[in-house]
Amino acid sequence: MPLGLRAQQLEEVFESAMGWDEYLESDPAKAQPWRETRSQVQLGSDQERLLSLFTRRMPILMISGIWCGDCVRQGPVLQALADAAPCIELKYIDRDAAPLLMEEVAINDGHRVPVVLFMAEDFEPVSAMGDRTLRYYRHLASKKLGPSCPLPGAPAGDSLLEDLVTDWLDEFERVHLLLRLSGRLRTAHKD
Repeated sequence: MPLGLRAQQLEEVFESAMGWDEYLESDPAKAQPWRETRSQVQLGSDQERLLSLFTRRMPILMISGIWCGDCVRQGPVLQALADAAPCIELKYIDRDAAPLLMEEVAINDGHRVPVVLFMAEDFEPVSAMGDRTLRYYRHLASKKLGPSCPLPGAPAGDSLLEDLVTDWLDEFERVHLLLRLSGRLRTAHKD
């Protein structure tokens, strides 16, 4: 996924985006599934501890559709992870409110959601992850393709929600380590 976006563009979009409550209030009729899913997301003590150790400020933007089933599954997971890490600032923006941004983050030539953009504290782009996670694709492949498409790697787990937490936590940790080890940021923070 191309990240030809400039920090200034990302900062402007991020500032116009909404926090969890504001985003859900933007369409109360469709917000209930998000709230229900969020109430089901439980982080383990090791996961909470890992997130509590993050030190670099990490703005994260989820480009979403409040109507989108994949967003309903993943947005609450992202929120649970962000709630456990004080340095993470997660915001949401509707896909249709950011058409120029959607052009930059198209997936397989489509405006698919969710797309999650990870940024450094100065809004330099760091990573983008979109559509569905690996374990969720494994789940879909096993259901839709069956034995005609043998799955490499570990099979999908028993709990899709737990799989989503694992996949997203891995990406959060990867991005945080990238930021923590960044020479540019280590120089700025003198650490």
